Amino acid sequence: MSELLQFIITGLSVGMVYALISLGFVLIWKSSSVANLALGQLVLVSSWFTYSMLVQAGLPLWLGFPVVIVFALALGWVIERFSLRPLIAQPILSLIAVTLGIAYFIGGVVSFIWPWSVDALPRLFPKEPLHIGLAVISQEYLWVACISLVVFGLLSAFYKYHRMGIAMRATADDQMAVQACGIPVTSIFSKAWMFASVVAAIGGVLVSSIGGITHGLVETGLKAFSVVILGGLNSFAGAIVAGPIIGLAESLGGGYLTPFLWAGIKDVIPFIIIIIVIIIKPYGLFGETRIERI
Repeated sequence: MSELLQFIITGLSVGMVYALISLGFVLIWKSSSVANLALGQLVLVSSWFTYSMLVQAGLPLWLGFPVVIVFALALGWVIERFSLRPLIAQPILSLIAVTLGIAYFIGGVVSFIWPWSVDALPRLFPKEPLHIGLAVISQEYLWVACISLVVFGLLSAFYKYHRMGIAMRATADDQMAVQACGIPVTSIFSKAWMFASVVAAIGGVLVSSIGGITHGLVETGLKAFSVVILGGLNSFAGAIVAGPIIGLAESLGGGYLTPFLWAGIKDVIPFIIIIIVIIIKPYGLFGETRIERI
């Protein structure tokens, strides 16, 4: 029973981070209908930059983390301004190909600047474990879940009630109508990428605080795609529901199926879920079903 409880808590906590990172995909998709295939690399480079600020530069957390946020904002703006804006009104396949090229470019920059493959952030959360029943849980998992939930709530409120958030939602529905209202669509695209980069940075720091910084963080971004597919491409509610489901399935599957199958089954489960969802419910749990007349 203690083992099951531990798997459930860790799975739900990691799933909340997946949900948070998946917002980086949803934000861009809702505002510009572009699939951000560089999400995993954004998580990776933000984690390594955090390492540089906190460890290599020796900045305190209260200063280093705001610098990371500013870096993420600037990175998102640069990507949109110089890589994607020139392709406005081009075929969607061109935009997707560009995000894939950005992913490989960021991966190469990371390998050049930080050639070693593994490192760790300084401890960000209390190290004393918590005893919940018979289970012993690291506080890191609970802190990660709470922070993810808070950031998720703030973004959801911004997107629903703030004027800029409403403009971003309107842009996703009808770009021509938004332009007619005097709102520059290009600025909406820039802010969507900037927010997505910040979300990826926060998610990367949270994941790295648990398992360290490795190139496997790219797979964390890919697992966030499974959250998007399960929850729906354009649904915030879908992300918050699907994230814990994916994390729970990964944790329970890795804990109970590994002795019978193979050691890497835990990392495969999210992608198995993607295949099943695409076959059974291609629009996801909360995705908007679009029917177009030809």
